[in-house]
Amino acid sequence: MRPTLSWTSTEEPPPATTDLKPVAEVLGGGGVLVLSGAGISTESGIPDYRGEGGSLSRHTPMTYQDFTSDAQARRRYWARSHLGWRTFGRARPNAGHRAVAAFGRHGLLSGVITQNVDGLHQAAGSEGIVDLHGRLDRVVCLSCGAFSPRRELALRLEEANGGFAPVATAINPDGDADLTDEQVGDFRVVPCAVCGGVLKPDVVFFGEAVPPQRVEHCRELVREATALLVLGSSLTVMSGLRFVRQAAGAGAPVLIVNRDPTRGDRHALTRVAVPLGAALTTVADRLGVPVDDEAAAGPG
Repeated sequence: MRPTLSWTSTEEPPPATTDLKPVAEVLGGGGVLVLSGAGISTESGIPDYRGEGGSLSRHTPMTYQDFTSDAQARRRYWARSHLGWRTFGRARPNAGHRAVAAFGRHGLLSGVITQNVDGLHQAAGSEGIVDLHGRLDRVVCLSCGAFSPRRELALRLEEANGGFAPVATAINPDGDADLTDEQVGDFRVVPCAVCGGVLKPDVVFFGEAVPPQRVEHCRELVREATALLVLGSSLTVMSGLRFVRQAAGAGAPVLIVNRDPTRGDRHALTRVAVPLGAALTTVADRLGVPVDDEAAAGPG
């Protein structure tokens, strides 16, 4: 049975609040589907794309078209991504990730869909995560389809580029570091160890479609959920917004915890503008759900 809380999506969006009571009430009823975005990982040192200081203000993410058609673009990408992985791969789950894992252990969640590629939900102990945009810790060959761990590619790239140690000005949500062409230099890209083909991180680049079967799985999760809880997503891109629209259209409450306005606010019962770690820890306390102090591992 769905919670009685509801919001008509044709109305004006509710003003931002700091009141976590609706979130605690809906979570306490169980069956809640979480949709997380880059904002849940900022407290782990991984920046988001949008909002104040977001990386899109200074960084253009790699597109699928450029990556597949331009060898020099691939060289730049892998040089920047190799450097970024040294930092990205050391990131650890924060209080927000740990709270989501705790909610799952206590049977309050029906599932978690994440738009992030950092693997931090899994590192915090959450199970059954749908990685909507893939995982940066896995690599796929575009020719033969073979998968391999990112840590193995990192070792191969280290061997092929001894002494490569430029200083990046920033790391981005996709694990890409900001480097100049001079810093990229003659960085050597390594091929697939199976067939010699082009390697790509197993993530959905800008301009690339999310696999249809993954989208349908997410739609089924939305259909089965009592409510949708959006954590740290601006919902600017349709890959996440469509699930908010689906939930609202079916009469399921949509609750958003995000510091800035989102594209989905008009569909939401509430948008809570409180830092995610503090917000989710507070909700866990109210529900009597203990949250682990630390998580044992990171994504790498």
